[in-house]
Amino acid sequence: MAAPRVLVIRGGAIGDFILTLPAIRLLKEGIPNCHLEVLGYPGIADLALTAGLADHTRSLGHRHFAPLFAPGAPVQPEIADYLASFNLVVSYLFDPDGYFRGNLERLGVKTLIECPHRILPGHGPAATQLARPLEKLALFLDHPAPHFPAPPDLPAPATPTHFILHPGSGSTQKAWHLENWLSVLQSLAQTQPLHIALITGEAEADRGLLPSLKNPALPNLTFESWHQIPLPDLVPRLQSLAHSGTRFLGHDSGISHLAAACGLPCTLLFGPTDPTLWAPQNPNVTLLTSPTDNLNDLPPKTVLTTLQNP
Repeated sequence: MAAPRVLVIRGGAIGDFILTLPAIRLLKEGIPNCHLEVLGYPGIADLALTAGLADHTRSLGHRHFAPLFAPGAPVQPEIADYLASFNLVVSYLFDPDGYFRGNLERLGVKTLIECPHRILPGHGPAATQLARPLEKLALFLDHPAPHFPAPPDLPAPATPTHFILHPGSGSTQKAWHLENWLSVLQSLAQTQPLHIALITGEAEADRGLLPSLKNPALPNLTFESWHQIPLPDLVPRLQSLAHSGTRFLGHDSGISHLAAACGLPCTLLFGPTDPTLWAPQNPNVTLLTSPTDNLNDLPPKTVLTTLQNP
């Protein structure tokens, strides 16, 4: 008998995808010997491969998938055959008019489970909500924390690193001001040498954070720049430092979810988003929340005290 074929369709940003990994794991483990593929955005969907949960990924952004979002539009035979080959399709796409569902039914998809694209307050953590529709298959999520298992031959880091920092976020409202970060780093570097790894993308580079770290007021601070590293390559870097005493400091962001899933001790700054919904559920996470809806009302002294007293 052929192995069951399962397709998970998941767009969204990095954090959204990582929060869906527990649901993907539930499918992989709950459907014995299944062949599981992920249709998502390049680079992000590949995290399912890195986590050992997917057998293959394809790009949701490919132009041949565009007709699926229009009523009755002709679909390339190769795409039609591909979709019809799956015994189960689990979709997290926003489909308010039902066009996507209608096209999948027309193409012969056998079973479709539509999952929430929106997380609701009062219904549990995001990862739990994302997995709840799988209860229709008698699959129940016990562990809402995603995890990237580290390979046994992972090399030890060449340079001791005290902190990994990711000062970015998908929204400026979820990002602490640059001067707050510099204040904390200056205080930490006053008494001893401090080596950090700085994870940045295009947005952080534009804010001028890297030049700020060369400030003469930080003579004891050295850093290495992890700039725009592909996510599957970032995972082993994070894993290699997870048990070395290195700690991660970040916001409510996809990279913070990645660090938590790689086993790093994380201190995460939240505001205005609700941590009961959006914070990683991993036990190695410490949350600091702003007393107001403005994250910049979280004082640097509070963050510094937490970092100095783990």
